Formats: sequence, C-alpha cells, structure tokens
Amino acid sequence: MRITIEDIRNNEAISTYIRKADESLIAMGFTEHSFAHVGKVAHDAKEILETLGYPQRQAELAEIAGYLHDIGNVINRIDHAQSGAVMAFRILDKMGADAEDIATIVTAIGNHDEKTAYPVNPVAAALILADKCDVRDTRVRNKDHITFDIHDRVNYSVKQSKILIRLEEKEIELRLRIDTTICAVMDYFEIFLTRMILCKKAAEKLELKFVLRINGQKLM
Repeated sequence: MRITIEDIRNNEAISTYIRKADESLIAMGFTEHSFAHVGKVAHDAKEILETLGYPQRQAELAEIAGYLHDIGNVINRIDHAQSGAVMAFRILDKMGADAEDIATIVTAIGNHDEKTAYPVNPVAAALILADKCDVRDTRVRNKDHITFDIHDRVNYSVKQSKILIRLEEKEIELRLRIDTTICAVMDYFEIFLTRMILCKKAAEKLELKFVLRINGQKLM
C-alpha cells in the first residue's frame, strides 16, 4: 500500500504521539518540537529533494520521515531517533505501507540525531538538513528573558532563517539574520557547530556544498 503524507497527517495516533512527545520536552525545557517544527521539517525535506530533481515519491518519503522524525521523544529524549524509528516501523507496518517505503523512512529517522546521525541515503540527507536548519526565535517557549540559557538565547536571536539551493553552483545555503544584541555569532557556533558539520556531510551526500551565511557573512 502506498502511504501518503495526508494519511500520516490524518492519523490520530501519530498526532497524539507528536503532541505528547512535545509535552515531555516542555517539561525538560527544550525548544518547540511540536507540529510547527515537524511540519516545517517535512516541508523543507520534501522541497530539497524536489528542487534537486529527485523522484516525486522519494520527495514524499522525505516529507513523511520529516513529519515522523521526533515521535521517539514520547519515550525519552535520549536515543529518540532510534526509538522513533522503531515506533514509525510499527505504525507504518500496521497501516499496510510498502516494505521498501518503510525501510527508507525508518532509516532516515534513525539517522537524524547528531550524536549518531549519518546521511546514508538522499532521504536521510534531506531530513538532516531540514531538521538541523530549523533554528528560529519562535521555537523558544521560555518567555522570561532573564532566565534564558545559551540555547534560548541562540534560537531567540535568529530573526530570519532561510534555506536556499543554487543549482548552478551546487550549493545549499542556510541564511540567518541574527540579532547580535541577544547572542554573539560565536555563541551560535558553540551550540550548533556539530549540527553544521552534519549538514555539510548531508549536503555532500546530495552532491552539494553546504554554506552558512550569518548577517551577510559567509562562515562555512
């Protein structure tokens, strides 16, 4: 059976797992990981592969993987990529999804967290890029600026975030506008250097060069 992104979005159990996973992360003080995040990651992962000319079905599998990628947080933040992949397998298998599609989706989910991630295929690469490039002020839920930790400051400082693909130059760029009165550019690297290196590897899997540009300055 060919599972679509509409099937995934309309599945009540999946919606519950996303909502409850985010509730756990709220309790631990993490930035937003609910429908806004997974929806954006799903959209961007699909758009990356579509722009690069990958088959439409492969782009939709990246979209599905993006939407499901954080459900493992309902179990625990630690190893959430692996537990999420197992959960996704059970959900998709129960829905009657094709084994080839299931394998592609769960492989991408299981390889998206920077501690254990690797862009093993184009879908995984697109998911990594979409997930790690989702940095923006609206993900910060702590409204007390005095109690901001460095993660809050870095995310809150990002007032504009955009992924750009330049086919002729074979580049994918994360373009950020940071309010440096809130956070210094070096603070961004302190928090996100590992993620940016992972984005570089993911871009290379897609035969692209990863570029990071902050406030007009090319930094990677």
